[in-house]
Amino acid sequence: MLCRSHETTATQARKHETDQKGSSCARAVVAMVVVSTQALGAQAPPRQAVVDTSAGTFIVDLTPEAAPNQTDHFVRLALAGAYEGTTFHRVVRYGMVQGGDPISRDPARRSLYGSGGLNAVRAEPRAAKMTRGSVAAVLVPGRPDSAGAQFFVVLADQPALDNQYTVFGRISDGMEALQKISETPVDAAGLSTERVEIRRVTIRDAPPEPFLADSPPELGAYRAVLETSSGPVAIEFLPDKAPEHVRQFLRLADAGVYDGTAFHRVAPGFVIQTGALTTRRTPLTERQQKLVHNLQPEFSDVRHVKGVVSMARGGDPGSATTSFFICTGTSTALDGAYTAFGRVVEGMGVVETIEAAPRTGETPNARIELKAVRIERR
Repeated sequence: MLCRSHETTATQARKHETDQKGSSCARAVVAMVVVSTQALGAQAPPRQAVVDTSAGTFIVDLTPEAAPNQTDHFVRLALAGAYEGTTFHRVVRYGMVQGGDPISRDPARRSLYGSGGLNAVRAEPRAAKMTRGSVAAVLVPGRPDSAGAQFFVVLADQPALDNQYTVFGRISDGMEALQKISETPVDAAGLSTERVEIRRVTIRDAPPEPFLADSPPELGAYRAVLETSSGPVAIEFLPDKAPEHVRQFLRLADAGVYDGTAFHRVAPGFVIQTGALTTRRTPLTERQQKLVHNLQPEFSDVRHVKGVVSMARGGDPGSATTSFFICTGTSTALDGAYTAFGRVVEGMGVVETIEAAPRTGETPNARIELKAVRIERR
């Protein structure tokens, strides 16, 4: 998170700045600086930076309210393509990654990595806490006006850095990619020995959270297709009976939470059940984990008959999270005690195939997978 200022004199820094201004990319940035910070919009919607790297993609929620000048500088550079081809030159395994130095485009200048792109932004307020996911401006130690193109991301809370750096964004998705970048081998000086390059930084308005503001009639315009290893099963929803369960199912499905789970319970004449996270082939991403929460019950007069889709839970009526079941027979004991939120409209034959699978007790002998859930508009 520190630049190589102990190796870079003020004279060298000025030379690097002059070198950078000679590039066409930098000239484009300088030309754009005449646009005022306010022109980027105090009233504009929240903005994000989508950072595509050779190790994966991560997304930064920009925070111009905390650091308007640094955010503006980063956005201008990104729009001008100034980060393309740069590398993450300094990493601490699972602790920090640092990049954005324009000099790092050139492998032949590796000894200078960490000294370029600085001295462009005046000092702004420092973040009180440097917490996991913070995106901060690199500074020359002892020079508060030395921020510029370089940035670093902390992958774990770093209390030793509290009140020292300007934070201009937070990671909203892609922490897994950053963790992978942090695993890059380093030399004795702490410089990465393998190149992980930024391919592109795209600036966009933050997309709205899907389904979050939809009314029950709007939720009812969707249906879900369960792509199972036995074939597809289409479900229509009952948002007039259980709007929050429908909303949450759609959000989980859209985020891929159900992908790669298994039908872990098969009870002929009763239910087939899937969606339990313990059956998932791969761990959830951090973004997916944030979506999972307990649901308060929405019991209704919907009867649990063959084809009805309902939410599984534990002993606490408010303990439902992701697991759900499809009724394969009439089960009056479930009525008014479990939240029914949909019904099968196509693929009941697939449900019956799963129901007939060989099993030991209620556990299928061979894995029956819910490969994905596809959301469609009716």
